[in-house]
Amino acid sequence: MSAESAALSLAETERLTRRGLLLAQFTVVYNVAEGAIAITVGLLAGLVSLVGFGLDSGIESAASVLVGLRLAARLRHGDIDEAKERRTLKAVAVTFFVLAAYVVFEGVRSLIGGEEPDTSVVGLVLLAASVVIMPVLAAAKKRVAMRLGGDRLILADAAETKICVLLSISTLVGLALYAVTGAAWLDPVAGFVIAAFAIHEGREAWEGELVEDDDDD
Repeated sequence: MSAESAALSLAETERLTRRGLLLAQFTVVYNVAEGAIAITVGLLAGLVSLVGFGLDSGIESAASVLVGLRLAARLRHGDIDEAKERRTLKAVAVTFFVLAAYVVFEGVRSLIGGEEPDTSVVGLVLLAASVVIMPVLAAAKKRVAMRLGGDRLILADAAETKICVLLSISTLVGLALYAVTGAAWLDPVAGFVIAAFAIHEGREAWEGELVEDDDDD
């Protein structure tokens, strides 16, 4: 922790840690529901990016579970186990890479196979809701992390949520353009854009550099 977090009282540190835990728990609940809907609708409509979006919701939930477990451990023990938190951070980083690999694989398969997805009103509404909710959630996580002196785990959780925001926007734009133009290649290409974001954030999480990412406060 930085000097800023060290200057916080024990009560304030606990309060912020509990807030981070609550945000992680909310993320799990919301994304499980969101992912189930997105994957179901995406499979029925043949939308690669929407299925990828649903899987991202599941991956984000898994990452939030990992973060939540470590935050709960902090509250129980009153201190930070640096070794365990480094391992958790690397596990969270892996979730970014898993997401990127899946989206690229499915996108290439779709392009090679010439698959033409259907439009999905439910998918568009779900993505629009995510565009509204996820930025608020990501910002709340980042505020808590920075108040705790740049907490790496909570920043990684915020980065996962930011990826969800980007994926929501990219997928929404891709599906909207497909609905207007009928260009099927827009759907997997939207996924490739997200894969690039995911790899970038995954590398930062793996190397512990997310604490330096403070340009969007």
